[in-house]
Amino acid sequence: MNSLVRQFNDFTAWHQAVAKGLSRYLEWLTEHDLCSSASDIVLTRARERLTSERLTVAFVAEFSRGKSELINAVFFGDYGQRMLPSAAGRTTMCPTELLWDEKMVPSIRLLPIETRLNDVSLNELREHHDAWIQVPLDINAHDHMLKALARVAETKQVSAALAKRLGLFDENDPDQAARLAREGMVEIPAWRHAVINFPHPLLQQGLVVLDTPGLNAIGAEPELTLNLIPNADAVVFILAADTGVTKSDIEIWRQYLGGAARYGRMVVLNKIDGLWDPLRSEAQIDAEIARQRADCADTLGIEADQVFPISAQKALVARVQDDAALLARSRIAPLEEALSQRLVPYRRRIVAEHVARELEQVTREVHGVLVGRARACVEQIYELNSVRGKNATSVERMLERIQQEKEDFDETMRRLVATRSVFARLSNDIYRTLGMDALRGLVGDTRNAMTESRFSTGLREAMREFLMNVRTKVQQAEGQTQEVYELMAAVYKRFSTEHAMTLPPAQPLRLNVYLDEIDRIEERFQQEFKTVRILAYEQSVLIQKFFETIATRVKDVFTRANRDVDAWLKSVMAPIESHTREHQRALRKRLHDVKRVHEASEELESRISELQETQDGVEAIAAEHGALAAQVRAQIFALALDAAPSSVAHAA
Repeated sequence: MNSLVRQFNDFTAWHQAVAKGLSRYLEWLTEHDLCSSASDIVLTRARERLTSERLTVAFVAEFSRGKSELINAVFFGDYGQRMLPSAAGRTTMCPTELLWDEKMVPSIRLLPIETRLNDVSLNELREHHDAWIQVPLDINAHDHMLKALARVAETKQVSAALAKRLGLFDENDPDQAARLAREGMVEIPAWRHAVINFPHPLLQQGLVVLDTPGLNAIGAEPELTLNLIPNADAVVFILAADTGVTKSDIEIWRQYLGGAARYGRMVVLNKIDGLWDPLRSEAQIDAEIARQRADCADTLGIEADQVFPISAQKALVARVQDDAALLARSRIAPLEEALSQRLVPYRRRIVAEHVARELEQVTREVHGVLVGRARACVEQIYELNSVRGKNATSVERMLERIQQEKEDFDETMRRLVATRSVFARLSNDIYRTLGMDALRGLVGDTRNAMTESRFSTGLREAMREFLMNVRTKVQQAEGQTQEVYELMAAVYKRFSTEHAMTLPPAQPLRLNVYLDEIDRIEERFQQEFKTVRILAYEQSVLIQKFFETIATRVKDVFTRANRDVDAWLKSVMAPIESHTREHQRALRKRLHDVKRVHEASEELESRISELQETQDGVEAIAAEHGALAAQVRAQIFALALDAAPSSVAHAA
């Protein structure tokens, strides 16, 4: 079992344990009447984050660099056969994702290349199942599997005019013009995208492998350059020892991998077995590999230890044949170790911090409620102790004081109703600002402006203005959330001062993470528009291919921002509502108890004893809550992570 497989197994066991811990915690809160609607939402969202977590590794290279064979060797060597087709020449004709979705049967979903003519992005087409060709996979039949998987390499002959409309042919590019046959036909990929749904153990644990085609296909599909590659958790760039760093390799590196991958880029120098010359000594071979490694690093402007010389083909053979010596000579272990150390621990740390923040939000609220319950018991015991031996008049005065306190609180509750009205209005303002109707309006206006423009400068300006307007919307929404925060902070302060309530402080919402994402989208857009290849496309193709992909990414940003805003609005109002309910209940109990004492003096000692038992019970529940919350925190940060967690982890 290689180190990457071990890391994935540990990651899966970890998030399953944390999800179970959160479930137990939620059940405990419900059992003790401590679970508000906001707490339920927050904890449910945290569990969903854990169970839906996926890690994407993108493999990028020109054709014939051995991408598919490397994927087979790293991830599927233990399967005993090639998962992806691999042979001399070009085998990956379209972007291919390998994943497992248990809601679907094992299959290959193929998106026809003609969908590029439609005004629909790839991301949206994922939900249109009728747009895809689905080929069932018989996972128990080896020959059937290989035949089905080979379909990702299918091509077709089309006219140069159609290839141009599809954005796959430019007669002004000498390299592409050479592909034109005498009959005016051009060979193009048959498929725009492929998704292989396969129940491999690693894929079942949330791994997603992205296999990309060469430079021309990468530049022609903005979904790759604006979404899939930049959002990958790791990017592996493959070179070949028999070709070195070619011009097209450098172009891919500079254009598409400048800021790719959350946890870094790795460069693989593949096919070093071509340097295994029986007429040369091992020392000479090692020196030649070291020289090529240094040359690659120097050309790409990176450190030599970021380049991994390997033989993917020999590594796969070694795994299938269980040949330890050949596996060691293939040098694949250092690459797998680097992938495992960069990919899984860092991702786990980020997920842990998110879940810890959500847990902390709930525990603060629960702690405040329990403190309020304990204080209410103490106050009632104090009041009842104070009437021991007092006459009826003293008890009546106490009764009047509590009644007045209740009336004052009822007035405060009426003011809270007015506050809720203002809160609802401000909340609606935020939803209007970040709403999908507003975004659809911006998208429609921009699309119209781009359609009317005849020049690339007009197209570029329309997209720049769109992103500027989107950024303004998010900034405006953040300002509106600040208004809500200030309103609720004032309410929290007033309740704490006037009624001695222990309320957890309201936390402001920051949307800067989405502003950063919009900046990254714009950066990619600016970079893409600088390339001659893009400007050579017809306007309709450019509008379809770039703007629709950008708009889809912005829609995803707005969707996630809306989800965060919705959860925050619930969480900022929930503590005041739960604490006021507790306070009202305590006031009613105090009033009821003093009335009982007033009517029958023999009730006094009995009621004090009951309250003391209640107080002891609340303190026991508080201790149990602290222990349970600490246990879940310990599960979240179980086992030392390679990258130390940030402030949330230390605070926890």
